[in-house]
Amino acid sequence: MINFAPEEYAARTTRAVAALHEADLDAIVLFAPESHYWLTGYDTFGFAMFQAMVLDREGRIDLLTRLPDLRQAQNTSVIPHEHIHVWPEHLGAEPAADLARMIADMGLAGRRIGVETHTAGLSHFNGLAVDRALPGLIEASDLIRDLRRLKSAAEVAQIRRAAEMTDAALDAALELAAPGAFEGDIHAAMQSAILSMGGEPAGNETIIGSGPNALLCRSYAGRRHLDRRDQLTLEWSGSAARYHAAAMRTVVVGEPSDQQRNMHAACAEALAACEAAIRPGHMMSDVYDAHARVFDAHGFGHARLQACGYGMGIAYNPIWVEFPMFYAGNPTIMHEGQAFFLHMILMDSDAGLAMSLGHTVLVGADGVERLSRHDTGLLQV
Repeated sequence: MINFAPEEYAARTTRAVAALHEADLDAIVLFAPESHYWLTGYDTFGFAMFQAMVLDREGRIDLLTRLPDLRQAQNTSVIPHEHIHVWPEHLGAEPAADLARMIADMGLAGRRIGVETHTAGLSHFNGLAVDRALPGLIEASDLIRDLRRLKSAAEVAQIRRAAEMTDAALDAALELAAPGAFEGDIHAAMQSAILSMGGEPAGNETIIGSGPNALLCRSYAGRRHLDRRDQLTLEWSGSAARYHAAAMRTVVVGEPSDQQRNMHAACAEALAACEAAIRPGHMMSDVYDAHARVFDAHGFGHARLQACGYGMGIAYNPIWVEFPMFYAGNPTIMHEGQAFFLHMILMDSDAGLAMSLGHTVLVGADGVERLSRHDTGLLQV
């Protein structure tokens, strides 16, 4: 299935070719699955093995992949079938050498060629093999990634769909969250809501933790039942055509304490301050600074994190982050048409309390649009 019109892919290729010319590159070797998908629609978890896509400055695209992904490329991408190449699997196979031969056949031997290395699609082992087979490649991990940050109207439509799925998943969670509820049932209901709307599993696992594990910002194995008084932290995302719109909430089970109310009030104020700081032409560090100022003023400097969000867009395992993140000193300029996930997180280990509040926003000419229909009030069950 190809998820966008041919004109959309043609426009993306035009932008990518212009970026190659600007960088004085004759071609780029792409290993990031997000780049493969953005440029051509090629959709597979086969990036866990060796595969590479090559784009040259004339707009030609060739793919080298394994046999199980041949039909995957034919069915999900706009790559001409004659430009899909399969490397032979056998004892002693050297797909990096096959990549070098493909590049030579494209007339690119000895030319200035960039490469994506900052991706889960290229292991260190395979990277060393590529270096041996293709010495002199030029680091260019940001070339396609920078283009992907600015979303087209078609991409924004998918992010909006993902946000609807994210909202539906929270609805499902809140229907079940109560004293005695099983985390596994809550998780299953959230996933069911997303999948039944035509979504797919998100780029990283849903984070769900209660009790002391509500203070964790990662998933883990094992599930428990909620106590009569408890706290439940959720971080999740809908995924529509691989586009994400994440959210994060801590749900209080039973009557909230004064400290939990204070933590939530600080999160809500920090979220509003971050939204106010997102403006086209401003630096991402401005957003982090706004988040830090609010939490520190409320006396929660010890409980805040060192980042408060990041970009949203195409994502594959193991994470849904579109770099860079909002952190101290980040000089990256924000632009209209970007989507960001803002997460206000307080994890107070001394008190044993967690509080989080976050959702995805779209950057407009004069500020941000919240994509969630849920308000930012304290969630209590």
